[in-house]
Amino acid sequence: MRNINLASVGSSLTLCLWALVASGAGPDEPPVYHIYAGNTHAHTAFTWSHGDQWQKPKAPAAGEKKEPGLYVDASGAQFPAKTQVLKADWQKGQGPPAAHFALAKASGYDFYASTDHSQEADFQPPSADNANWAATKRMAAEASDEKFVAVAGYEHSENNGPAGSGHLNVFNSDSYLNALAPGVDLPVFYKWLKTAKANGDGPVVASFNHPGPHQYNDWGYRDAEVTEIITMLEVINSNNKIHYEGFVNALDKGWRVSPVCGNDNHGLWGITHHTSRTFVLATARTKGAILDAMKHRRTYASLDRNLQCTYTVNGRIMGSLLERAGEFRFDISITDPDADEPKDVITKIDIIKDGGVVAETYTPAKAEHTASWRPVIRDEKSKYFFVRVWNAGGGDAPNGRAGNPVAWLAPVWTGRE
Repeated sequence: MRNINLASVGSSLTLCLWALVASGAGPDEPPVYHIYAGNTHAHTAFTWSHGDQWQKPKAPAAGEKKEPGLYVDASGAQFPAKTQVLKADWQKGQGPPAAHFALAKASGYDFYASTDHSQEADFQPPSADNANWAATKRMAAEASDEKFVAVAGYEHSENNGPAGSGHLNVFNSDSYLNALAPGVDLPVFYKWLKTAKANGDGPVVASFNHPGPHQYNDWGYRDAEVTEIITMLEVINSNNKIHYEGFVNALDKGWRVSPVCGNDNHGLWGITHHTSRTFVLATARTKGAILDAMKHRRTYASLDRNLQCTYTVNGRIMGSLLERAGEFRFDISITDPDADEPKDVITKIDIIKDGGVVAETYTPAKAEHTASWRPVIRDEKSKYFFVRVWNAGGGDAPNGRAGNPVAWLAPVWTGRE
């Protein structure tokens, strides 16, 4: 592995596939950031209300009444529909967090978060010491080592309003809220997030999950404090569903979120079959360092399982809040290590600004597996920029198309309100 100082990057594309150095870290040596790949959204057997452990329900016969779906009691605890039937061999396709972490580690993930629904009956009543929640935290700690990081989290699956609706993931909190409990709405949840205690190393961070364009009460209730906790947004969900419009709208409403991919698997199958990934730029493969990368928005989402992306603006790493400026000097480097795959050549890079407007586009004269672009943009109005990447095949996920982007990189914010 070769570490490259940013001062030399502008003269030649010599970036190591797995490391880069960021500037502006103070008088000592600048931090070295490594690129790690993982999954930020997964459901284990503790999400008992639905998942790969259940047989598919039979379609009702002609004239037959459809049976009701999930059952929620007065406390907000969620149960499977009474007509659901377990598969005889369900444990081959679903398991506890420990089984998810073990398979993710064996499959080459650098990190993997379990994010079961907080309203599940197994997690009632909510408590840091709830047996199944405590087991989740313990299994994550036991699965983590120098080659793999397991993160305990939960999905706050609030769909019922009235003060807005939408799902969110919370990572590394010591406790949790039941999203369907009476009186727990988005303002209550945001207030709770501000006081949530961390589970050991690293901060508490959160993401918006599979957002519609105007969910979360049209991106309401934002303040400075919660903006520094909800730092991510699922641009990719379930391996190939894209939530780009929600991403742009959230940015336009002032949320400072960076893209992630939550494969949202409700079983083990997705671990080995889903090819999209969340990537983080972290100083080490430890829980604290990976959560710090999420906290500081050094993430990107890709439909390609190993696409290596980084950029700086005015010498500051992606995800940064810049000082107000009228000139923005980009240094963008994209590499796909699958040099024998024609579909993985880089065909286009976009720089996007406020409202989803394309500020600049770069099309290489010859499409190759490595692309470097150093444009200068003069702009005294925009509040953010982010980078979008395209390749010849549209990524590794099913139904990839060359006409669609393959990766979305963390924005930089200009400091303008």
